[in-house]
Order: sequence, then structure tokens, then C-alpha cells
Amino acid sequence: MRILTEIGDGQLKALDELSKREKTSRAALIRHAVDDLLTKHRQERQTDAFGLWGDQKVDGLVYQEKLRSEW
Repeated sequence: MRILTEIGDGQLKALDELSKREKTSRAALIRHAVDDLLTKHRQERQTDAFGLWGDQKVDGLVYQEKLRSEW
């Protein structure tokens, strides 16, 4: 899919220099940058929930067993 976006002259110049140095197209560099951004945000979402139970005073296993005993 094609998209249109505006970038500043400085960014375009830096992108062209990187493109020449890496021997790849501007489009490939932009796709790579988008992939990196999405990966970063995906990892942040995954770690948002990590350790949520840590502040609880009740042991997680004890809590789980108590809840299951009510079934």
C-alpha cells in the first residue's frame, strides 16, 4: 500500500545519506523504521501487565485456590 507523508528537508537529506550508505531504498528504510516502532510499542504493551500482582499482600496461588474452591 502506498501512503503520502511529509518529512522535513533535514530528515530527507539524512534519509538519503543513510540510503546510500546502506545501499537500500528510502522506502525500505521507512518500512524498517515503522517495523521498529511497532515492535517497540508491542513490547511496551506486553510489559504493562507484568508484575501487576506484585503489590498484592495475598499469595497468588492461595488466592487462586480460594476462588476455585467457590466453584
